Amino acid sequence: MEPKRPSIPMQVQAFRRGNRRLRWPWVLAAVLVALLLIWLVSRSPGESPPQSPAPVSMTHPSGPPWQMGNPEGRFTLTLYADLECPFCREYFPQLKRWVGNNTDVALQWHHQPLAAHEPAASAEARLAECAAEAGGHAAFWQAVEWVYAHTRSDGQGLPDGLRYPESTPAIEQCMESERPDATIRAQATEATESGVTATPSLRLLDRQTGQAILLQGPIEGDALLSAMDMLSADVTSPAYSSEASTDDFGEVPR
Repeated sequence: MEPKRPSIPMQVQAFRRGNRRLRWPWVLAAVLVALLLIWLVSRSPGESPPQSPAPVSMTHPSGPPWQMGNPEGRFTLTLYADLECPFCREYFPQLKRWVGNNTDVALQWHHQPLAAHEPAASAEARLAECAAEAGGHAAFWQAVEWVYAHTRSDGQGLPDGLRYPESTPAIEQCMESERPDATIRAQATEATESGVTATPSLRLLDRQTGQAILLQGPIEGDALLSAMDMLSADVTSPAYSSEASTDDFGEVPR
């Protein structure tokens, strides 16, 4: 006689039947996970996942003023310049290298076309502004470098017939409008009201202390570092708190 099997409570039997009914979704999930793993393994080695956009905090604010360097840096260095100024043309590459080597500094451009260099200075400023309107900060500095590489300076302007190689319909449309003129005039007026009388000139602002210094003439990197140290110490001596001449930092005005 076959031994009697132990009875299973009705609740347990119901649970087992229910458990069998619910098992298939887990099987389906396991299959999907396996397919995902196979897809990841089979991807080509050179294929990289899509890159996340740069954090907003590390991007430059929309210009103007147009910037390069670290937008979150402690110091903002404003360059007052004229695209027909021969001293600006010589100084700009040096300043760009210095900013690239100092990660706590953001450089921003401020137009100040001199009357002696018109109309070429404003025409070139319009080109840079329109390039930036179409392409942003990097496009602005690219246009500045191109102008400095090709201008004859001192108001002589660009060679006749020379065309900006990166020109686009958007840039040309901007050049035909009055939008860049308003920016250039506003910046030139602000520079004059701030006491800027020559190009190149620099205004160094410590965003942490709120202290600023105006430096006339091309300033070497060591002198800029000294100015940064001075502003960091929150020195409020009248000779340095608002404006200093180039001679104060051991340079000879040009």
